Amino acid sequence: MNRKRVARCGVSRIAERLEKARIPGAWEGALKLADGGAVTRGHFARFLVEAGYANNMADVFKKYLARGKTGYVPPQWCTIKQAIDVIHHSGGKAVIAHPGRYDLSAKWLKRLLAHFSEQGGDAMEVAQCQQAPHERAQLAAYAVQYGLDASQGSDFHQPCPWIELGRKLWLPAGVEGIWRSWEVAVEQN
Repeated sequence: MNRKRVARCGVSRIAERLEKARIPGAWEGALKLADGGAVTRGHFARFLVEAGYANNMADVFKKYLARGKTGYVPPQWCTIKQAIDVIHHSGGKAVIAHPGRYDLSAKWLKRLLAHFSEQGGDAMEVAQCQQAPHERAQLAAYAVQYGLDASQGSDFHQPCPWIELGRKLWLPAGVEGIWRSWEVAVEQN
């Protein structure tokens, strides 16, 4: 991807801001580190460390990439509809992850789930490892209310004593697992 093509993209704005701050070669350095993949803030951070502008990744974010700093560019999010369309176009199923963890009141969570469903969303995460039983039951009720299948999630990033991968992820009665649609697709082929 050349620089002109991403001129309006957030990551190219990071490069422009760093260049204005007299840090040359940020775009080229990040592009090289991306090795043909999408350039991210992480690539700029690695470039800044390797070029000697910071001692480590944490230092880079503190000095350059955090809100209010030279290289900070606010994230630009797509709409829920756009995200769902891209996921569907790629052959995937659109699932809202860990909705019980968002800092939303019940009213706003229901609005989010209703909108997600209306826009063509497929499922919502109902079961998580560390979750109160009443929360799981409530999320299952929302899945039924908004016509969404249920998914299970562990948010497992690495082994640790308080999360065992795949444990305690049962689904309450009355909800359909998202994998049901995969099984139907396999049976039809």
